[in-house]
Amino acid sequence: MQENKVWNEQKLAEQNHAYWNRRAPGYSEVNQEELAGIQRMTWSKLLDREITQHFGNGSLAHREIRILDIGAGPGFLSILLAELGYRVTAADFAESMIEEAKVNAGEISEKIDFQRENAMRLTFSEQSFDVVLSRNLTWNLPDPKAAYREWLRVLKPGGLMLVFDANWYDFLVDEGKKAAYDADREKVAELGLEDYNIGDGFDVMDEIARHLPMTGEKRPEWDKRVLLAMKVTEVNTVEDIGSIVYSEKEKVNYASTPMFMIRVVK
Repeated sequence: MQENKVWNEQKLAEQNHAYWNRRAPGYSEVNQEELAGIQRMTWSKLLDREITQHFGNGSLAHREIRILDIGAGPGFLSILLAELGYRVTAADFAESMIEEAKVNAGEISEKIDFQRENAMRLTFSEQSFDVVLSRNLTWNLPDPKAAYREWLRVLKPGGLMLVFDANWYDFLVDEGKKAAYDADREKVAELGLEDYNIGDGFDVMDEIARHLPMTGEKRPEWDKRVLLAMKVTEVNTVEDIGSIVYSEKEKVNYASTPMFMIRVVK
């Protein structure tokens, strides 16, 4: 039974790696749209507020705060944080994502440390970062508990962890959520907007998601329970952070799948 579990996790990791390496150019276009849109301001404002408030509203200079953006993808959050003056490490397990992130960062890329990393088995030393953050990653991991343990391991005592995610593929296992998801697709079409949930290879991720442990879990309640069991100092959540950071087009696309934020203090 244990051998079968290990094989399944390995298989998921292999499929995920192949999918995201192929997906990198298209996903990079989404990040470029965000960088050119209102999201550049909304996300930058949110992240800077959360980080500066945690560290005493200026008691530490931005350049003194070291941040790990795990699952950085084509670099959106890392670019914003580097622009704000933070010391940023952008880590992703897909080589093509890292290359896209470097291109998207342009001149500011030299201010970002790009690393290829497995989110569930980081190579960084213990207590290396003041802040660890991720966006749209935990749902996609074969072993999210292992990832959370690792992120906390590399986070300094009293450090801040921010997790942005959503119940992205619950429509695969919940009829009510499938109906709401389909209604989103109809609304997007009715308004003549681009549908972020339709594209080449999306059926591949649907199949991968059916086997991922987070699909069908009640989140962020699951995350809060798991993180508290890891003896962190504090965990609190914001149920619909998308209402603050999303563009109007994103709000229509993801109406039935609100993005949440988990704020953790080690």
